[in-house]
Amino acid sequence: MAPLLAVDAPSLLFRAFYALPDSIKAPGGQPVNALLGTANLLLFEIERHSPRAVVLCFGAEAAHYRTEAYPAYHADRIAEPDGLGWQWVRAADFFGAFGFHLAGSEDLEADDLLGSYAAAEVAAGGDALILTGDRDMFQCASDRVRVLYLKTGGPQGAVEMGPDDVIARYGVPPEAVPDFIALRGDPSDGLPGAKGIGEKTAADLLRRHGTLEAALDGAIREKPGVRKALLSDPDLLLTFKDIATLRHVDVPLPPDTRLDAEAAAAAARELGMNRLAERLDKWGAD
Repeated sequence: MAPLLAVDAPSLLFRAFYALPDSIKAPGGQPVNALLGTANLLLFEIERHSPRAVVLCFGAEAAHYRTEAYPAYHADRIAEPDGLGWQWVRAADFFGAFGFHLAGSEDLEADDLLGSYAAAEVAAGGDALILTGDRDMFQCASDRVRVLYLKTGGPQGAVEMGPDDVIARYGVPPEAVPDFIALRGDPSDGLPGAKGIGEKTAADLLRRHGTLEAALDGAIREKPGVRKALLSDPDLLLTFKDIATLRHVDVPLPPDTRLDAEAAAAAARELGMNRLAERLDKWGAD
């Protein structure tokens, strides 16, 4: 059975915007580099994995429940660059022409929706792929869910991450990724973690204790530096774990949907993406 492909749309759009020059423009003079780069990334992964349907997930930049818990969450994120806003507004119509499904939320972040779609697909007896550049999504990896991780500066295409790959990378299983983030921190999200605890110590604590809560309970038996890091503000560490843990909501699973190459090619030509349109014409002919 073909998998559902859930896509971290904000992650791909930002990545493509910075990867391609903004001299790539529509006939009206507006940059289309983010739309073009995202389309190419998606087509590459669709060719590799032949998903039954594609759903692009959008969401809040910083969910209110996370900023209320820790105001510094996402505080240092780069503001939306000039040239991306115009493309962002048109993303839904552009990718809708491909036959992709669009999902959004004003209260949740895209990663919450990604995890929710993957969980819903598994509950319905299927498999899911999550395409993202966000390592937080490693917590979703399972026998039925693979994370397609777009590594900056890596080879073309995403790296497929299953449970064993997460363990090889972090030293902890997927379900312990929020605990790991709470201890090690996540600078991209503005989470400092426990002072002085890096990846190796975080992984060691979780291998021995299993969870952040158990590590806090056993902190008195740790070395002085680790003990101090754990007990300086345990409630804050638990807050970091909660922030790093995805929220799951009920989502409607999309029906099987093939790429609409003809409509996608027309949308690409309208924005001056002639080479992409030619690629889509060939796709349709094949």
